[in-house]
Amino acid sequence: MSTLRFHALKKTLANKPVLFEDNSPRSELFAKNVFNENTMQKYLTQDALQGVLNAIKRGKKIERGVADQVAASMRDWALSKGVTHYSHWFQPLTGSTAEKHDAFFELTENGLGIEKFDGSSLVQQEPDASSFPSGGIRNTFEARGYTAWDPTSPAFIYGTTLCIPTIFVAYTGEALDYKTPLLKALHAVDEAATDVCKYFDKNVKKVTSSLGWEQEYFLVDKELIASRPDILLTGRTLLGHSSAKGQQLDDHYFGAIPTRAFNFMKDLEHECILLGIPVKTRHNEVAPNQFELAPIFEEANLAVDHNALVMDIMGRVAKRHNFKVLLHEKPFAGINGSGKHNNWSLSTDTGINLLSPGKTPMSNLQFLTFFINTIKAVKDYEALLRASIASASNDHRLGANEAPPAIMSVFIGEQLSKVLAELEGVTKGKLSPEEKTELKLNVVGKIPDVLLDNTDRNRTSPFAFTGNKFEFRAVGSLANCGNPMTVLNTIVAKQLKDFKVEVDKLIDKKDLKKDEAIFNVLREYIKETKGVLFEGNGYGKAWEDEAEKRGLSNNRTTPEALKAKITDKNIALFEEMGVMSKVETEARYEIEMEAYVTHIQIESIVLGDMARNQIVPTAVKYQNTLIENVQGLKSIFEKDFDKLAKEQIKLIEEISKHIEGINNNVTKMIKAREKANTNQLAQQKALVYCFEVKPFFDKIRSHCDSLELLVDNEIWPLAKYSELLFTR
Repeated sequence: MSTLRFHALKKTLANKPVLFEDNSPRSELFAKNVFNENTMQKYLTQDALQGVLNAIKRGKKIERGVADQVAASMRDWALSKGVTHYSHWFQPLTGSTAEKHDAFFELTENGLGIEKFDGSSLVQQEPDASSFPSGGIRNTFEARGYTAWDPTSPAFIYGTTLCIPTIFVAYTGEALDYKTPLLKALHAVDEAATDVCKYFDKNVKKVTSSLGWEQEYFLVDKELIASRPDILLTGRTLLGHSSAKGQQLDDHYFGAIPTRAFNFMKDLEHECILLGIPVKTRHNEVAPNQFELAPIFEEANLAVDHNALVMDIMGRVAKRHNFKVLLHEKPFAGINGSGKHNNWSLSTDTGINLLSPGKTPMSNLQFLTFFINTIKAVKDYEALLRASIASASNDHRLGANEAPPAIMSVFIGEQLSKVLAELEGVTKGKLSPEEKTELKLNVVGKIPDVLLDNTDRNRTSPFAFTGNKFEFRAVGSLANCGNPMTVLNTIVAKQLKDFKVEVDKLIDKKDLKKDEAIFNVLREYIKETKGVLFEGNGYGKAWEDEAEKRGLSNNRTTPEALKAKITDKNIALFEEMGVMSKVETEARYEIEMEAYVTHIQIESIVLGDMARNQIVPTAVKYQNTLIENVQGLKSIFEKDFDKLAKEQIKLIEEISKHIEGINNNVTKMIKAREKANTNQLAQQKALVYCFEVKPFFDKIRSHCDSLELLVDNEIWPLAKYSELLFTR
């Protein structure tokens, strides 16, 4: 380690944070800073409380009088906790959260100061929408946008600010955020799933989509980051030779948590618990300095809000512990990147998990119905599902022998595959009494026993059934969960809607009983979905070839993947399910394509600057030292000079070769970037950046990383992998 980096690390360790100590039971601390139902019971009248609960549970409109009461109660509760400001907290299409703080303070006509917050301030505000991504929906001079209160996600206090979760829409009504389409998708799956549930239980009135996310992240010493413009500006290392020790000893995964990381986790979890985020699991991940945080499952909209909030809190807490959190999917080359597994399920208001088998054949038929329909939805919309997790950063992770491939497939395990094979053999049409008995008792009735000894999990599967839920493993660590959850719930809603139409048609026209009609439709679905089921190694070339034969898409890059969003089929899907209009869908495509371009553009500029302004000058400086050494050897050992200076001269020549390689490739990369920027269409620009600009990254990096091994460590300007990856 160089002297400069040693002192940076010494500064980090000297600035010890105040260690967090609060041994109160989590149950006592949970949601203390949340205006949830328990808090509302203390502050609201019974009528006002019922009005809010009706909005949350039944989607009813909140009357203005009730809104005023809620606002006044929120204000009083917040003031009692030392809060001075309030903010409409929302999730624009930037991928981060947004907030504008307003003080409760107002002036009366007499010039006196009062603390004021009324229903109109709670329900709606008008933030400037001109600088947020809109995909062409809004002109930059058309600034007005609206945030509107989402009562299904409770307000919370962070610091001295009351944060109110809201949707964010344009003046003309189009959604400009992740929450609005998600809420619509959740409503669509609720309606469709409830209708199907009534085949099995007439008492079901509501179906809720649940989500349990698993957030992976890296912790890096804050002072060392100061020497890394790439991490500061792009969230990942664009340069850096592999450390001699990485993850090859498998000694970090589930190992003892390092002390500094443990203290960070305790502080982070305390913040989360106060905000009602039910974090439960923490552990070391595979790579050095990589960790994971996971909560208990929650309703999907609330879970998405909580994950967005957690990513923000992580950064703030990390500063207190002299860390920087890296959420990029691939911050370090050569070791595992980070994902965010989205565990998804559906449950009824009667307490039934629809993806968990029950004790009776009827409950298991219900399980099979939702299980098979979900697989069918993935089969029919696999390209759209891939597009939902596409980003410049996630492209580095997918298919990199550490994460699922870009091909969307479903893993259900050997035992359930056998169950589906048996169901496929069901007689078409009416069933004889013997067939019904065989089917219900010996096939459907045994499903719970099958799942008790379920097949081992497949880490190469992007969408896997794991006992009572589906795990969407391909979601990136930096992503907003709202995007994939909107798509998943929409496609399942569409599939369940179509399923009910088919079943009802068989009952009405074929005179089949309900169970017979359901079995007949499921039988055909099993045949149609075989192509998306895969139990093997998703990393192998053999699977790529097989997937192509099966008709599955293999969109390796974001520009290729995003095109699925604007096909006629998928635009029609969002419109039919009432989730997004054609204008909104096309706008999101433009926004995500432009985001891809911008990320690659920034990375190319940063890489070029680092290579020419830091690496090359450092290499030249060391080369000059070598030249001085050679000249000195020549003046002292003239006769034996060729022998004594042979290796130094070779080193000088090798350094020159890498300097030349850097300059040539940076020049070519700049020209390719200029070519890309001449394209007016986002899609064409993205393709040029992807296939003509980005390939120079590895070429430039190769030369720079080679120089890292040649140049004196004392003058090397960047913190190295061996320093960044091992917390002290």
